Amino acid sequence: MAKWGQGDPRWIVEERADATNVNNWHWTERDATGWSKTQLEQLLVGIAVGSEAGSCEISDLKQMEGEASCNSRKGKLIFFYEWNITLSWKGTMKESGEEHEGFVEIPNLSEENEVDDTEISVSKKKGDGDVLKDLMRTEGTSKVREALRHYLKVLKTEFTLGMILPTKTSAGLELAVKKKLSENNVQDSVLPVSLDTVGVKIPTVKILLKEMFDSPVEELYSIFITKELVQKFSKSCAVIQAKRGGKLQMFDGCITGEYIELLPSQRIVMKWRCRNWPHEHYATVALNFKDRATQTELQVECKGVPVCNEDSTRQCWQKQHFKEIHVLLEQTKVNAE
Repeated sequence: MAKWGQGDPRWIVEERADATNVNNWHWTERDATGWSKTQLEQLLVGIAVGSEAGSCEISDLKQMEGEASCNSRKGKLIFFYEWNITLSWKGTMKESGEEHEGFVEIPNLSEENEVDDTEISVSKKKGDGDVLKDLMRTEGTSKVREALRHYLKVLKTEFTLGMILPTKTSAGLELAVKKKLSENNVQDSVLPVSLDTVGVKIPTVKILLKEMFDSPVEELYSIFITKELVQKFSKSCAVIQAKRGGKLQMFDGCITGEYIELLPSQRIVMKWRCRNWPHEHYATVALNFKDRATQTELQVECKGVPVCNEDSTRQCWQKQHFKEIHVLLEQTKVNAE
């Protein structure tokens, strides 16, 4: 490490005697494996193609092996990813109604190859239906490549937010621009300098969860909007103002937020955060209730969850919400008998 005022200025840590890694100038690494698995599954499963002969859809992620990471060094980002992916597909012939199935394999998705050069093979189980295999091999493969391109795009943009932190120079630029703005009363839309380079954004993920409950849809819906029921399954005091803009507080303040949308027995949307998240950062949580005859399926979508809190957020919903609501419903059923 050069002394202050001597040597290569790139190695001088900005005005820090303790040589702290200011702005992630020196080597830092962030694991993108879990985040990538979620992204790739969401992008690939559900891809559908069709023709006059029939239709096909990627129905399942059968296998995914590999890892991904992003490294920051001297203000530059270096990416590593290597994946071996096997997908299942199903297809139906239009005239006969015959169903066929097979696999789509991506043996080496890595930074060594461009997406257009990445090998993608399509196979089919024994029997007829080669026309569907050809459909997946042509149009299906094209859509798979589009999904892979999108994965790499968000890996290199959304996931890396916050890895290159603002410097003293960029912070000074922000102050100069704000001063100019106040003097001239100029609208943001016509400023020649973007303020997006200033401030630290955090990488986030989307979490999708599903759970089946032995309950009519109206009863399950009411559990999330009734203070007494929330306090029963959470075993703690709660603030529940079930209206648009109404406040939400659970688990003695560990979870806070507000209601954005309430569609009776169908959908609830909330601003939602855990106490240990970055200050004033909220996720958007959507609860969708699906009537399945004698049961209700709850679909939970959490957008904007900090990457570092993904596992704890999943556990919060699975253990502190789903598990305890099952117990509450069982107790209610016993008391009714």
